[in-house]
Amino acid sequence: MARKKLIEVAMPLEAINDGCLQEKNPFLKGHPRSTHLWWARRPLAAARAVIFAQMVDDPSSHPEEFPTLEEQAAERERLFKIIGQITDWNNLHNDRVMQEARDEIMKSWKYTCRDHQGEANSAVLYNPEELPAFHDPFAGGGGIPLEAQRLGLSSNASDLNPVAVTINKAMIELPYKFDGCNPVNPDASTILNDKWEGASGLQDDVRYYGQWMLRKARQKIGHLYPNVQDENGNSHKVIAWIWTRTGKCSNPACGCNMPFASTFVLSTKKGKEAWVEPIVVGKEVEFRIHKGKCPKDKETNKYGRGAIFKCPACGEMTTDEYVKSLAMEGKLGEQLMAIVADSKNGRLYLPANNIHVAAADVERPENYPKGEMPTNPRWFSPPSFGMVEFYQLFTNRQLTAMCTFCDLVAMAQAEIIKDGGDVDYAHAVAVYLACGLSQLSRYSCTICGWNKTNENVAQAFGRQAIPMVWDFAESNPLEGSLNITSTIEWPAAVIESLGVAGKAQQADAQTQRITDGKVVSTDPPYYDNIGYADLSDFFYVWLRQSLKDIYPEMFSTMLVPKAEELVATPYRHGGKDAAEEFFLDGMSCAMSNLAQQAHPDYPVTIYYAFKQSDTEDDGVSSTGWATFLEAVVNAGFQLTGTWPIRTERTKGLKGSVNALASSIVLVCRKRSDDAQQITRRNFVAALRRELRPALRNLQESNIAPVDLAQSAIGPGMAVFSRYKKVLEADGSRMPVKSALQIINEEIDLFFNDQVGDMDAASRFCIDLYIQNAFNDIRFGDADILARAKGTSVASMVSHGSVYAKSGVVHLVDRTELPERVDSNEQCIWMLTQQLTHAMSTGGIEACAKIVYSMFGSNAERAKDLAYRLYTVSEQKKWATEAYAYNALVVAWPDIQSRAAAMKAVQPEQITLFDMGMGNK
Repeated sequence: MARKKLIEVAMPLEAINDGCLQEKNPFLKGHPRSTHLWWARRPLAAARAVIFAQMVDDPSSHPEEFPTLEEQAAERERLFKIIGQITDWNNLHNDRVMQEARDEIMKSWKYTCRDHQGEANSAVLYNPEELPAFHDPFAGGGGIPLEAQRLGLSSNASDLNPVAVTINKAMIELPYKFDGCNPVNPDASTILNDKWEGASGLQDDVRYYGQWMLRKARQKIGHLYPNVQDENGNSHKVIAWIWTRTGKCSNPACGCNMPFASTFVLSTKKGKEAWVEPIVVGKEVEFRIHKGKCPKDKETNKYGRGAIFKCPACGEMTTDEYVKSLAMEGKLGEQLMAIVADSKNGRLYLPANNIHVAAADVERPENYPKGEMPTNPRWFSPPSFGMVEFYQLFTNRQLTAMCTFCDLVAMAQAEIIKDGGDVDYAHAVAVYLACGLSQLSRYSCTICGWNKTNENVAQAFGRQAIPMVWDFAESNPLEGSLNITSTIEWPAAVIESLGVAGKAQQADAQTQRITDGKVVSTDPPYYDNIGYADLSDFFYVWLRQSLKDIYPEMFSTMLVPKAEELVATPYRHGGKDAAEEFFLDGMSCAMSNLAQQAHPDYPVTIYYAFKQSDTEDDGVSSTGWATFLEAVVNAGFQLTGTWPIRTERTKGLKGSVNALASSIVLVCRKRSDDAQQITRRNFVAALRRELRPALRNLQESNIAPVDLAQSAIGPGMAVFSRYKKVLEADGSRMPVKSALQIINEEIDLFFNDQVGDMDAASRFCIDLYIQNAFNDIRFGDADILARAKGTSVASMVSHGSVYAKSGVVHLVDRTELPERVDSNEQCIWMLTQQLTHAMSTGGIEACAKIVYSMFGSNAERAKDLAYRLYTVSEQKKWATEAYAYNALVVAWPDIQSRAAAMKAVQPEQITLFDMGMGNK
């Protein structure tokens, strides 16, 4: 039997979440995400922690070394410390820290090899000197395979999407393949570097040939990007041109060629404010630049949702239907509003002129990429406005530049070979040049806005969609911070050889055989959250143009393969129900493939992205979540754990404390072939028997209330998924959605039971809170409730927890309660409210002072009640209340530590008897 792994018992979630939060800093330098844009990447810290914990034995697997629970807990803390170190971004390149983690993984592997010593005809090779290989069959942005490689595993990445495969080749395959190679560019010979370590030689060549491409591009198309003169005749390099789409006014009597602009504001930076004003001249509009803050009524001529614009000439409002009809007839135009230049004093906003209008007026290049956008308004708005092909998202000048750069990628390969590199090496450099060019495309298209706060071009993918943009910024690909060498530098800067083999290939997760005997951690598509294939076509058309000769099979199709993509997309499958069925069938097949092939000694870990909308009134549930779990269970997996990890950045303190964890990591083992079936009644009994101790353990480990329901899915689904079938009363098979509802009901019962044995006053206050929070209730109703709990309203009023007057009763707001608890007070409700208020006003210190002055276990019971009150508040959508209770529980370990420190320094009171006075 395989040894239990750390991830199946416990995880240091706080340390992992801290590491994930570090990575969400958008200004973090050298992050592998710079290789290429991909949607919904999991943080490297999470991937690193999960892989480590799924490969390292839990101390309970070694009773000969750790015979007692205390010794096992101490060993877990040691392992948790390693996880805390490896998830710290600052330790990413600390070889001592990473080697310690690798050593722990190897130590557990050697135990596994010893367990299988002498076995004959094993399908898995148990070599104690070589770790098993790793595979991610939904590799996407490549973070998980990269971290497996960092932890010492030979890493395999596969994906159906060619864009994802290209990213993974750049991250794990090519750096290792050319580890230790010297650069071939002519400038490298002048650098005194006898030994180019790792992939530094490859990195140097990518940078050199990126500069070479820029020089060649300036020779070919530099005339399309002229400098601009200011009012004093001084010449400046142009950073961007700001355009607006235009069309004829819908008023037949007017006929003005009007702007369709969402904003006329150019800069809101303090002291640098600027805006542009449309001035009507006959049937045309000209634009005048103003310095200073834009008046509110001049900020835009767009109103509300849709394409509703006000004509500056006659005041007529367009309708969304009218503008769409213009667009579908090809009658939308573009007009230059302003030119943005660089100066020693910052950004300079200059008016449009004929030279710059003429420079942009070029023919569409012959070799532009072809490909049709999907007609799916959820993710794509431009087709509704006549922009049905990807090339229509670019101006002719942008198409000319992008096609020129694609040609130069091919020319650079010839240059590399001429300089002494072989064909394989030239191809490797070309992959990074193409990634840089692909990155440039999201800043060189007509769906890029102008960021008026930071005064720069905003990338096309502000969200996971391609929107319609009315006023757009055209960047200069030959100058400034978004020139071609800048975007090539992004993938170049993170080229890193980890000294372990890596391989990326295109494969369908449902049919691939790469997993065989490998450790698996993966991040599959999330039901219908993101249209990866549809969105990545935007990049594919450019990568294909650059790399189709290098990877002819991978780029053999005009667009990204979509028929097999495991996303529940209604428009592609003829409706919501058919899309759900397609997803369930396909994901079940893919998961079954993993269950059959994955390394038998290690659990499989699977990420599932969670959203706040995935919660329903009956608990943590949604169509996507239930369908995904159904696929996992149908595949023959048994869940042995679920861990909520905060893999996404949240806005503001309340968001970060009170938002659901954005990823759940499922820990899965292959279900036993001789698993039995069970009745619903017996399932509920087993669930109640096993879930309650698990919930107590989760509370004691201080899982945040907001994450408790997600965490409880693990032990709950572990019971459900260990059986071949759970049979309903009518003999039908219980679906996962029903099991989730039962698990959520049991969680509620657990908290209700915890409340049930509290003091009568607390039970009364809790029921009153559930009914009406702190709002008024009639005296008669309150009196009936109080008597049922063995108390009275009068007693509660004398207690100070309830207000009653003129036939009205309500709970006293916690802001009006005494600041300190009476040490003889047994009302857990009062204590919980005082602690919650202290947390919001004085933080940990204020709470610690209350806990320090107490006796017995009431403080822990107050924490238990905070869990229950959080659940009530969350179900009733009382966001502020939920936040308050969650914040108290999250801070509980620090409160306890501070209270203990206070007791340690408080001098013990000396009595007269102790001083000998009793003898006198």
